[in-house]
Amino acid sequence: MIDYQEELEQYKERIDELATQKRYAELRDLFLPMEPADIALLLEEGKQEQMPLLYRLLPKELAAEVFVELESDSQEMLINGFSNTELKEVLDELYLDDAVDIVEEMPASVVIRILDKATPEMRKSINEMLQYPEDSAGSIMNVEYLSLKKDMTVADAFKRIRRIGGELETINILYVTDPTRHLQGVLSVRDLLLADEDDLIEEIMDPDVVWAKTTDDKEDVAQALSKYDFLAMPVVDQENRLVGIVTVDDAMDVMEAEATEDMEKMAAITPTDKPYLKTSVRSTFQARIPWLLLLMVSATFTGLIITSFENSLAVLPVLTAYIPMLMDTG
Repeated sequence: MIDYQEELEQYKERIDELATQKRYAELRDLFLPMEPADIALLLEEGKQEQMPLLYRLLPKELAAEVFVELESDSQEMLINGFSNTELKEVLDELYLDDAVDIVEEMPASVVIRILDKATPEMRKSINEMLQYPEDSAGSIMNVEYLSLKKDMTVADAFKRIRRIGGELETINILYVTDPTRHLQGVLSVRDLLLADEDDLIEEIMDPDVVWAKTTDDKEDVAQALSKYDFLAMPVVDQENRLVGIVTVDDAMDVMEAEATEDMEKMAAITPTDKPYLKTSVRSTFQARIPWLLLLMVSATFTGLIITSFENSLAVLPVLTAYIPMLMDTG
């Protein structure tokens, strides 16, 4: 992981040198051991005109992971430069919840192109998830999860995990459902590893499952994941059928976004989806002016109130020292 600004600068200089000299094999080897988030940081911090070239050097699976970590502006730039084949390759490697997040951030023209190149199954799932309210658990859940039946043996469960587990974002937590997808229990891969192969899932599962509704507030779901130290939480619809899961990485994104929004409000800035340093002066002005006007009006009323006590303050000037304390109490 890149921890220091100095190390980041060294990587940027090395990448720029290799790219200028067209030593692409060495560039690819430089990226391969890195984490996707670190590669995305280097692409964002480097020269914008080099980003498409550097991105195309990455293997397909790693490229998809890096794409998810990029800012929406960079994603849009890359999509506009992709051929139809390249766009389809990226979409095929994305997990569904990541694809939905990208679609939500893109302008209409880009969304149309993404949906056109997505598989029919992905297109249908994206459209279904976009129907959930923006602040709901349904909007951040992943509909790709691994479910078991309670009459399966542990050996049967492992066969199912090996068959479809490679296509899923997480297989650490497994859910037990009936034929109508009603949630019956939960267990971990650890539970399977410690059980005998002929044990039934019903015997080792935990029937007491903590779950969320698709309409629950996503911040509440994120806090529940933190409270119970879960890696994932099942999400059920209005008929209590399992429809997806919220994973801990999505919960962390929600909590980070909420914390950022709270900080922006404390700084008298209307919350925005764009990073502060990438927001134009005009946008920042428009975001702050309503709050500044409100503060100006409130300060005017405060001044009028203080003026009405002018005589008292003249008699006992020490009272002015308590004005900031009174103002801070609201």
